[in-house]
Amino acid sequence: MTSAADGPGDSAREIVDWDFAVRIGSGLAGDGPTTGRAEAAAVVAELRADAAKATPLVKEFTGLVTPAEYAPVLVVDRAGWVQANADAFAHIMTPVIEKVMTHRPSGIARSVGAKVTGAEVGGLLGFLSSKVLGQFDPFAGPDAVERGTSERPRGRGGAGPSGAGADSGTYGRLLLVAPNIVQAERDLGVDPTDFRLWVCLHEETHRVQFTANPWLRDHVFSEVEALAATMDAQTLLSDGLSRIGEAIKGNGNLLEAISSPEQRAIMDRVTGMMSLLEGHADVVMDGVGPSVIPTVATIREAFNKRRKGTGSLDRIVRRLLGLEQKMAQYRDGAVFVRAVIDRVGMEQFNTVWSGPETLPSKDEIYAPDAWIKRVL
Repeated sequence: MTSAADGPGDSAREIVDWDFAVRIGSGLAGDGPTTGRAEAAAVVAELRADAAKATPLVKEFTGLVTPAEYAPVLVVDRAGWVQANADAFAHIMTPVIEKVMTHRPSGIARSVGAKVTGAEVGGLLGFLSSKVLGQFDPFAGPDAVERGTSERPRGRGGAGPSGAGADSGTYGRLLLVAPNIVQAERDLGVDPTDFRLWVCLHEETHRVQFTANPWLRDHVFSEVEALAATMDAQTLLSDGLSRIGEAIKGNGNLLEAISSPEQRAIMDRVTGMMSLLEGHADVVMDGVGPSVIPTVATIREAFNKRRKGTGSLDRIVRRLLGLEQKMAQYRDGAVFVRAVIDRVGMEQFNTVWSGPETLPSKDEIYAPDAWIKRVL
């Protein structure tokens, strides 16, 4: 079994040209909103301060305890986010790619295929790079964190990734995408100071979830390995395009289009886990927010509208990528978390973090009492 701490194998590079993906994604990402150098520096400083402010607030509200050595916070631009996620994709996709490599093409075909796949991954990252406000990457090791903390002028504001703790020996890093946060607060017409802290409360909750419960990281990776074990490489290569076409014409998404019943069972487990993580973060930000963010009600109302997507094309792409399902995870997961806390309190709710066996299933997300009966 490949450890989640290991780096991506050479096979991942044979199927996907990750450097090419980063170039494509960064080119599509753009710089984001125009900001002066002084304003960009002020945004970065405020986001770092807000992340630090959010940490004790999240810990106190959740009762979760994190280790002394803590995953660092990196404030990045869109190109920095693309690079970070290409690194994460290369790592987490290794089991799947190694499965596909059982039908290894010739050297020339492999080189061409890696470029094509790299372009596809780059296009995906380029699209998402303008949407994401923040993200916890649990798979970044000390070497990746060190790469991310090197100061690099980026975009019009000149703010590159930065952060502390690259030599802490801990895994994981919290990414805050500065230009997207600025763009969102301008589009929504909300108070920038309040909005930045509000975003940090949500993203900091993810950092606390993973660092207080280190088993989560390996569990996510083990689910990817389980998914890879179910894959028939030849069927995936021969039937994948037709099923993707059906997804485009129908109401499904691309993930569902290439999954068998066994794979969907794994994805249902992952859906239950992700609904918990996202819903828990929303509950925390809404629970802590009123005490420290004066305009939190206005922000929440405006942000809920934003999550629905903008134009028709944006909504179509979100559906194909399964992003509509992610939006439902925020809503459904939050309902589950609130229901359990209302019934048994926060301390008993935290039993959910004991291990893989105490995570809610996809069905239990919609039936909190069933989870309480099974686990408590």
